[in-house]
Amino acid sequence: MAIRRLRSRAVPFLPLLLLLAPLIYSVSRLHFSWAPERGMCLPPPSAPEGRQCLPPPAAVKRPDRLVLGPAAGQGRPDRLQCQGLKAVNKIGLSSERNYSGGHVTFVTVFTTYNSDPAETGKMSSNVVTVGKHSYSKVGRSMAILNTFITFIQVSMPRSNVIILTDPNSKFSINYGSAAMLPIKGNYSRGNLMLQRIRSYITFLEQKHMELETVKDLNHFIFTDSDIAVINDLGHIFKEYPHCHLALTFRNNKGQPLNSGFVAVRGTRDGIFKAIEFFKEVLEAYRLKYMKASRMLGDQLALAWVVKSHLPSAFGKFSGHEVFTGEVNGASILFLPCAVYNWTPPEGAGQFHGMPLDVKV
Repeated sequence: MAIRRLRSRAVPFLPLLLLLAPLIYSVSRLHFSWAPERGMCLPPPSAPEGRQCLPPPAAVKRPDRLVLGPAAGQGRPDRLQCQGLKAVNKIGLSSERNYSGGHVTFVTVFTTYNSDPAETGKMSSNVVTVGKHSYSKVGRSMAILNTFITFIQVSMPRSNVIILTDPNSKFSINYGSAAMLPIKGNYSRGNLMLQRIRSYITFLEQKHMELETVKDLNHFIFTDSDIAVINDLGHIFKEYPHCHLALTFRNNKGQPLNSGFVAVRGTRDGIFKAIEFFKEVLEAYRLKYMKASRMLGDQLALAWVVKSHLPSAFGKFSGHEVFTGEVNGASILFLPCAVYNWTPPEGAGQFHGMPLDVKV
């Protein structure tokens, strides 16, 4: 019926249709002999030997451990290669000596957990291998925390680190530039992100009260404890003197803001605005996202607060330009994750060097 209708309306195209008919027929047979859930089936069912299905290609398993060796960073001219001191020379040493915008303190939340009693005696479940070294899960967490502190000591040697932790935590830090500050709360795994916001608020409230007795300006950068600060960040507070807070954004529809980096200006107004901002995020978390995965609720709440006050910001998250906006009276500086909170896109264990402009 379709060919008859075509012939009546467009006879000149009939020769072309006749030429294409065998091709259309072949493609249709190929379509019917393809089964995605089983792989490729050749030849088609009408062939004498019947249907023969090739198995589907095996899924590529992403590694669960660090991959060491010459592959790291090689062949990527746009990435900083793993070359020891040669790499350090490419990014340059800290520029802190040229910065006079106030002291910077890094603040992170960290605690350790005892092994699950049900796993006692199962050594394989409590041992993590990184390269040629094996760690207990607590040992690995401590190694990452120590690396976090060391990066800051190298990149911003005049800065210090404050670790907000559960008063019952049983770990110690042996760095002169780092100190532990116990804050009461529920630091269980399922509640950690909620508690982190509460600990931030308690810490900032203490600092707000101490302003009467402190003469020097001290800014704060709240971060995850598994980041690497590789360049000076003091310029954020100097170049954007009117911003109270800084957040990092990325082109991610569900979680466009990464809660692992929040900068707070250390002025009275800056700390007050940050306290109010964190309180609003905490309330959104409690009311809307308590059922979210334990590592997602804070970022969902963070995005909700920003969107409720500054919906225009979401149209800029797909770009890479720094911009500012006002959220409930607080001036917010939005920084691209591509520079200030970069994550290797290759996935776990497949680090192929770092872009040259990355700072965190």
